[in-house]
Amino acid sequence: MKLRKAKMKDVKAIQNIINTFAANEEMLPRALNELYENIRDYFIIEDKGKIVACGALHVNWEDLAEVKAFAVAKSHHRQGLGTILLKACLKEAKEMGIKKVFALSYKPDFFKKFGFSEIDKMQLPHKIWSECVKCPKFPDCDEICLIYPKGAKV
Repeated sequence: MKLRKAKMKDVKAIQNIINTFAANEEMLPRALNELYENIRDYFIIEDKGKIVACGALHVNWEDLAEVKAFAVAKSHHRQGLGTILLKACLKEAKEMGIKKVFALSYKPDFFKKFGFSEIDKMQLPHKIWSECVKCPKFPDCDEICLIYPKGAKV
């Protein structure tokens, strides 16, 4: 299996993985235009030439980024691929000098294993809400907000 940054040719496969989970309300759906516009944010994992996992680091401000759109094909669950993706995103954030990373997730326990802690969504800066207003669940978001490193102030 191979971890790499996503390319334009990967967008439809990324969308397929994400929207498979979104159909079951396990994560939020992603439109093709959103994925194309943010392709530089994405890492993917390939297995024998097929994309089996994805995740993104999206920069919000000089010291804040979001990890998002983490999805691993069900056929590849329990193989550590989510861990590989999250570590790649956190490494990239560190290399860029980003001090805090947040996640909005339905699976908070995954992020807590890596030093994230729950915070109130309202602690996030208003800038991040520009994306939220496009969400079908806005303003009744039921995702859990987490911040890294544990205890960081936003």
